[in-house]
Amino acid sequence: MGGIRHGDTWTREMNEIPILDLRRIEANIIKPIYEEMALEIGHEKAEKILGAAIEKAAIEQGKSLAEESEGGPSLRAFISLFERWKMGGALEVEVLEETDEQFDFNVTRCRYAETYKEMGLGKIGHLLSCGRDGSFCKGYDPSIELDRGQTIMQGATHCDFRYRVQKTS
Repeated sequence: MGGIRHGDTWTREMNEIPILDLRRIEANIIKPIYEEMALEIGHEKAEKILGAAIEKAAIEQGKSLAEESEGGPSLRAFISLFERWKMGGALEVEVLEETDEQFDFNVTRCRYAETYKEMGLGKIGHLLSCGRDGSFCKGYDPSIELDRGQTIMQGATHCDFRYRVQKTS
């Protein structure tokens, strides 16, 4: 995968690191900041600020990857990008349906959730990872929508991802 912005070497190298490793690095940086914010303004406000910042970052990441998509963004191109999130066994996935208009799968093991729990961040893991999923689509291709009713991160047995391309009239 090429660089996000005009041949930027650092960004290109970052694109080659498995997402799980990136999330671990980010979490190590975020943890002391979040903990300090929570002490100063309370957990609820700290989580709201953190969630908003991560959502904006996910939208920007989606936009950047859409710019790289040969032929433009599509659900099919999105499915090929998804391989990066699974790198290194980060996710164990059961694909239920895969077409140009629909991508349904269940995550049966999530090493992201395991990593955040090990780091003492299980309580905000949904903000650090799960909250990015739908926001990423907004930046990548707003016609792709995610419907997910449950996550391992929040105690379910599996995550139920249901992506759909919404038709515009």
